[in-house]
Amino acid sequence: MTSTAPETLEGRHAVAEPSSWQQRLRRFGYSPPAGSSAPIGLRERLVPAYTRPSARLWSLLGLGPGPSERLWRLMAWGGPLLVTAVAGLLRFWNLGKPHAVIFDETYYAKDSWALINQGYEGAWPKDIDKTILKDPGSILVPTDPGYVVHPPMGKWVIGVGEKIFGFEPFGWRFMVALLGTLSVLMLCRIGRRLFRSTFLGCLAGLLLAVDGLHFVMSRTALLDQVLMFFVLAAFGCLVVDRDRVRKRLAGALPEDEEGVLRPDAEIAETLRLGWRPWRIAAGVMLGLAAATKWNGLYVMAAFGLMTVLWDVAGRRTAGAVRPHLAVLKKDLLPAFVSVVPVAIGTYLATWTGWIVSDKGYFRDWAAKQDKLPGGGGMWSWMPDWWRSLWHYESEVYTFHVGLTSPHTYESNPWSWIVLGRPVSYFYESPAPGTAGCPATTKEKCAQEVLALGTPLLWWAACFAILYVLWRWAFRRDWRAGAIACGIAAGWVPWFLYQERTIFLFYAVVFVPFLCLAVAMMLGAIIGPAGSAGSSERRRTFGAVAAGCLVLLIVWNFIYFWPIYTGTPIPIEQWRGRMWLDTWV
Repeated sequence: MTSTAPETLEGRHAVAEPSSWQQRLRRFGYSPPAGSSAPIGLRERLVPAYTRPSARLWSLLGLGPGPSERLWRLMAWGGPLLVTAVAGLLRFWNLGKPHAVIFDETYYAKDSWALINQGYEGAWPKDIDKTILKDPGSILVPTDPGYVVHPPMGKWVIGVGEKIFGFEPFGWRFMVALLGTLSVLMLCRIGRRLFRSTFLGCLAGLLLAVDGLHFVMSRTALLDQVLMFFVLAAFGCLVVDRDRVRKRLAGALPEDEEGVLRPDAEIAETLRLGWRPWRIAAGVMLGLAAATKWNGLYVMAAFGLMTVLWDVAGRRTAGAVRPHLAVLKKDLLPAFVSVVPVAIGTYLATWTGWIVSDKGYFRDWAAKQDKLPGGGGMWSWMPDWWRSLWHYESEVYTFHVGLTSPHTYESNPWSWIVLGRPVSYFYESPAPGTAGCPATTKEKCAQEVLALGTPLLWWAACFAILYVLWRWAFRRDWRAGAIACGIAAGWVPWFLYQERTIFLFYAVVFVPFLCLAVAMMLGAIIGPAGSAGSSERRRTFGAVAAGCLVLLIVWNFIYFWPIYTGTPIPIEQWRGRMWLDTWV
């Protein structure tokens, strides 16, 4: 199956004479903007076609035009579903192992159980984890409220699995594993739409399926994987919205007598883009992301700016002379309403259990304030639940910005991309002949669950990030800009908190975008079919190089499998997998 190298479609059309500074930038690969008056290929620029496998491939498979067309259409969903099935098998295999409360599951598993049963988190006794593992049926949900520092949505999700499968490791990991599996399917489809290539879309999904950090987070009841799912879903909704808007613009533009689409400044600047349900869906997803962890707010701001800039680019391509002004008049307010109020409403809806209860932590704060001399102050006219929630959130904010206590596994975000300091979720040293440790082992075994990305994938992503930044800056490729936006939204905000205690596993939020970046880079290595400079020989070498890198990444995931799953291995083998001193 052929691949599509990430070449901008605009580069195929007539352009205006570049200025002197543009000429100087050409040495870095800069490509000047296409003239909006050029009618040739305008329809393709607005609604690009999906890449089709070459006729040579179909002939090698012995398929005629009819069967090949049906197979091509089938692969649009068949390929992503196949990759997703592999990801699901990996993530659900032995999901209940280790049979332990690992790392921060000690908070979220119990809070989720209380939330799903009574609508608010309880104050759990210390040292109750062993009792939960031994006899979960004997555990009573504490009615006294517990102070928690994250919104409830992620715990609602985890609680659904506990409600179905019980208060035990498989139950509290089930929904996270399900969302991790579905995120692979989403990335395959998003990558396909982004690159207009089923091959590159499935490649991005495959890379996500074999990333160690995503894999470990899919098998652990923490909030960050849930956050990642909603962020990726919001991104996918916005990509679909972009396609639909550009299709509407193409449908409104006039055609000449030869059926060639013509740009029209008046239509491009005055057309109302109408009902945009996918953007509203993105607002819901962004609200759910923020209701899982607050860093979803940074993603909302970044994606909101991105979708507005996409509207500007769409109207410019359709012929708008002043696209920014057109978007300001026609699109900015609907975009704001579709995202921000929808996200706020969604966020508040996730607090319903706390709002309708009378025992949630700080739930009666406003009522107590009203009884004090002077009453509740200037905001006493607001509903008590609103004032109590505002106070609760302000206290949580103070906690987060002041969290500077040292931790063994804390790391600086500068080190994340090279996997400087992964987090050990679980570690035991079973003796030979016990707990799965081979009896022939001379020393004790190591049994660990290490939240470590697949090293070769992440180190390749270092180069892929540079590639997409170059492509965005000098080739104005919107896909590279979108991928860079997703990475930046999940990574850059953490640089503002240099003194805060933060961890590498927070990076799982932008792992899907790293996989898209690597897939885009691999597409460029393979080269586009039928273009100048991409001979059959050059593409053959490119495909071999790209294929070798992918196989090495898959091998790397398999090699680290024991320390992703808590499989007991001899200590010598464990030491062999500690490639950096900081991993110990």
